[in-house]
Amino acid sequence: MEKPVVLGTLGTVYGIKGWLKVNSFTDVAEAIFDYNPWMIHQNGVWREIQVSAWKRHNKGLICKLDGIDVREDALALTNVEIGVAADLLPALPEGEFYWRDLIGCSVKTTKGYDLGKVTELMETGSNDVLVVEANVKDAFGAKERLIPFLEEQVIKHIDLTARTIEVDWDPGF
Repeated sequence: MEKPVVLGTLGTVYGIKGWLKVNSFTDVAEAIFDYNPWMIHQNGVWREIQVSAWKRHNKGLICKLDGIDVREDALALTNVEIGVAADLLPALPEGEFYWRDLIGCSVKTTKGYDLGKVTELMETGSNDVLVVEANVKDAFGAKERLIPFLEEQVIKHIDLTARTIEVDWDPGF
């Protein structure tokens, strides 16, 4: 099974009947409940679980999971990741990408210099940033580069089939 896409985490227990708080990473917090079934990551293993009910509570969300009916069972799920199968995510329009699609891509400059591979992306206030792990024998001695994800200005071309990203970036920076 392909690793699920993490959309949030289960938080602390709410009440005595097995309800849990939900920390959603989706743009619209309630959208996490649009995906079924959930996969939860517990003790190093992903397993499927169904949400039987959910509701808003104060400024947050709480949910009830099938088979979790008492506080003690819910306590075991505190801080567990919530994931869904990647094929449940909506298809994106041409030219748009999920971050997970960019991780592992090789990054090269427009002049052909190999900067390394994308290990993660960061969200900053002004723009997203590619975190690129430099090659072991990088000529500039870099271990990691932070490259702003500015389409057209810095990001020149993305080829997901070839797993490459072409950037207009000074390798010495």
